[in-house]
Amino acid sequence: MAGIVRKIVNTAKSPSAIGPYNQAVVVDRTMYISGQIGMDLTGNLVSQDVLAQAEQALKNMGEILKSQGCDYSSVVKTTVLLADINDFAAVNEVYKKFFVTKYPARAAYQAAALPKNARIEIEAIAVVGPIVDVDDPKL
Repeated sequence: MAGIVRKIVNTAKSPSAIGPYNQAVVVDRTMYISGQIGMDLTGNLVSQDVLAQAEQALKNMGEILKSQGCDYSSVVKTTVLLADINDFAAVNEVYKKFFVTKYPARAAYQAAALPKNARIEIEAIAVVGPIVDVDDPKL
């Protein structure tokens, strides 16, 4: 019996993991992207501002996606962790710059604390390879 292929993903264009995990793991055609915070390549938060952190976290995610031939349209699910749920609406404005159509499914939560005292963390699940969109609600 042939096994399912698992590939560890790490790109130098996104900050390294800050613990015992990888930036992403691809299993078959599904990529699981670890939570991204608003860190630059040196491992420092870009700002204490939640909007700047959200933008950087999504840019970091984009580099991970790109490393596997994907883009934001490949993302089918995200989870957004916020230090303050009151930032939800403002973060949506940044989020919409990256996810412009066929929005992924999403959950958003307030977290008691995030790594490096970040204000936001975003993880994602993406599909590697072509996606055929079906707009018929009966299918």
